Amino acid sequence: MSTLEIGEATPEERLWAGRLMASSEPWVTLGRGEDACRAAALDPDYVTLVARAGGEPLGFARLHPRGAVGSPYLASIAVVPAARSRGVGAALLDAAEKRFAGARWIFLCVSSFNERARSLYERRGYRAAGELPDYVVDGFAEILMVKRLP
Repeated sequence: MSTLEIGEATPEERLWAGRLMASSEPWVTLGRGEDACRAAALDPDYVTLVARAGGEPLGFARLHPRGAVGSPYLASIAVVPAARSRGVGAALLDAAEKRFAGARWIFLCVSSFNERARSLYERRGYRAAGELPDYVVDGFAEILMVKRLP
């Protein structure tokens, strides 16, 4: 993989992020269709960062600057299948945390069935702070995770 660069999403990349969300877990299991994912990706209240290699988008992270009790909230993160387990998700997490330097905490939710994502977050220093059973769909919980920023 060529050098990874992370920056703000272009309008076209926001649409790409919506398509990636609609075709990926956890959004498939959570029943989020293409229209809902596109609307989320285009929401101007969210910062969207895109990881690119050779100009090609490989992954994105959507963040709300004051989404959880006034702290940054990572609303969604996804990496194209061919680039998974290659450090793209970790690089996006690092970029998200740096984007909000000065904040004390950053929050995210991970679906209880999304063990791979939860493992990544735990390796990156996030810890479970609570569980929201049946929050999005019955039978699954959303696990609220938090990390203290330097």
